Amino acid sequence: MKKLSITAAAILLLYSCGTNDVPGFPDGAKGVIYPDYIGVTVPATIAPLNFSYTAPGLKDVKTVFSAGDVKVTVNGTKVCIKEKDWSKLLEAAAGGDITVSSSEMDSSWVIHVSGDEIDYGLNYRMLAPGYEVHSKMGIYERELASYSQKAILENTQFDGCVNCHAYNRGDPGDMTLHIRGSHGATLIRKDGVMQAFNTKTDSTLGFCVYPYWHPGGQFVAFSTNTTRQGFHVGQEKIIEVFDLASDLQVYDVLNNQVISKPTVKKDSLWETFPAFSPDGKTLYFCAAQAKPIPAEVTEIRYNLYKTSFDASTGSLGDEVEMVIDAAGQGKSISFPKPSFDGKYLMFTLSDYGNFSIWHHESDLWLLDLETGRTRPLDELNSTDTDSYHNWSSNSKWVVFSSRRDDGLYTRLYISHVNDDGTFTKPFLLPQKDPAAFYSNLMLSYNVPEFVTGPVPFDKISAQKMINSPERVQFGFRWSD
Repeated sequence: MKKLSITAAAILLLYSCGTNDVPGFPDGAKGVIYPDYIGVTVPATIAPLNFSYTAPGLKDVKTVFSAGDVKVTVNGTKVCIKEKDWSKLLEAAAGGDITVSSSEMDSSWVIHVSGDEIDYGLNYRMLAPGYEVHSKMGIYERELASYSQKAILENTQFDGCVNCHAYNRGDPGDMTLHIRGSHGATLIRKDGVMQAFNTKTDSTLGFCVYPYWHPGGQFVAFSTNTTRQGFHVGQEKIIEVFDLASDLQVYDVLNNQVISKPTVKKDSLWETFPAFSPDGKTLYFCAAQAKPIPAEVTEIRYNLYKTSFDASTGSLGDEVEMVIDAAGQGKSISFPKPSFDGKYLMFTLSDYGNFSIWHHESDLWLLDLETGRTRPLDELNSTDTDSYHNWSSNSKWVVFSSRRDDGLYTRLYISHVNDDGTFTKPFLLPQKDPAAFYSNLMLSYNVPEFVTGPVPFDKISAQKMINSPERVQFGFRWSD
């Protein structure tokens, strides 16, 4: 099915007409350096934080990095640190600081090096911010200790769209991956075996999307959504993505059954974005009162709910409890993500709807699961879209997507979680030459997921599986 599109020329026009007055830098490059790594906190296994000075006309700049007895000097306006030198700095500064002084700046600044480990890498989708259904896209893996990125699966291998990838607490062994289009399927790998499934049944609304693994590994929570998109004629917002209906269900991997219950499958409510608590006993989700679409699309507002789940029987709870009444505050919640240590739940708050990645007002918020208090994450949020997010497996780091650079393309930012529940200044995902890389990258990062190790994935076998008409059919049963 084809949709309207913004032409490549229009995208180029939008990209080139920003307010940035420093040639060669993204619109967000307003500080002394780009990216702004001043005062950030990083793990001891992170690629070098290369940067460039943003002021025009600079020629000779001397930058000195020091930690303990290690001192590294880089000359020039483009500061590229050798990986072996950076490793020495990180090792010397572990649990402390790397001090950076520059002939271009009046005072020195620091990069904090945390003693908390971070996962091996990130998986994410990359795609153009246009609206052609099957333009090139893929799921990619990035090793955080280096600049290495590899494709896990690209849609050049088949006719369709690749999305909705998920892992069990970052474990690359348990994986789901959804394919849309003429070769539609959901790939699920469990215990090293991957199969292609038809997830639509006669008793469910449609195909399963928005997956979240149960910590025990036997279940995956899904929503099923009838999704459409529309376009704004104003300049503030370009696209609106919305549901016409949605329900929840839990897939039993061992018994190949979708489990649902009337409590999470109401025609009057649109349930979506399920997420299990780290102990597996609670299923969080978002839901909104059904309203006429598109007439009242700006009146659709999602609240945060929860229900119980019994993994021993695969049963959903008899009661649904509202956790946060966002609609009562004229707001809408999306992407609830509990931390794996059970302390917090991070979510995105926007004015309406649930596809907050296209809402410039979207911000990240935090729910303290012990006290029930919520607060905006001012230390992470910007003046533009701050949206989809995920926790590292030890709950010490978060990654989130933001349009703060230029308002059009989402980039990935990482922040450390302090013991008191505050977050450090986020840093842009490092690149070898970040100014050139991000200025030339006309792709958005989408759905970042931490992974604890390289994802084992046979692209050739997956391609044959996707292009084959054979699918394993989901079964269905009502929850007790």
